[in-house]
Amino acid sequence: MRDRNWWLLVAASGTLLVAAGAFGAHALEGRLAPRLLAAFETGVRYQAWHTLAMLGVLAWRAATPMAGQRLVLGLWALGIALFSGSLYALALSGLGRLGLITPLGGLAMVGGWLALGACVLRAGPGMGRDRERR
Repeated sequence: MRDRNWWLLVAASGTLLVAAGAFGAHALEGRLAPRLLAAFETGVRYQAWHTLAMLGVLAWRAATPMAGQRLVLGLWALGIALFSGSLYALALSGLGRLGLITPLGGLAMVGGWLALGACVLRAGPGMGRDRERR
């Protein structure tokens, strides 16, 4: 299977985000300060959106492999680890210094979106035209 490791990573991320979301909603409610719970929930939300985005790029890659798609996946995976991971750790530990890592994850996520745009631009205006005619 092409990109097996990426698919496994996305499956692991999806599993973790559902578990983290449930943990945040049921185990952390009332145990964390509202700002820490909000930080935890932000981590879950960003992980969810980027896990879904990774699924989309993997599906696109299965149909039309292109240079740059792995860079997109890598940047989003790094972004999830740094952004969401630092917010989870911050919320659970209360160590405010962990918040210094969060913007690095955000930059990786933004970089992934920019890399996605670059992939599309590099593909040119004819990208997907053969599929539109079907």
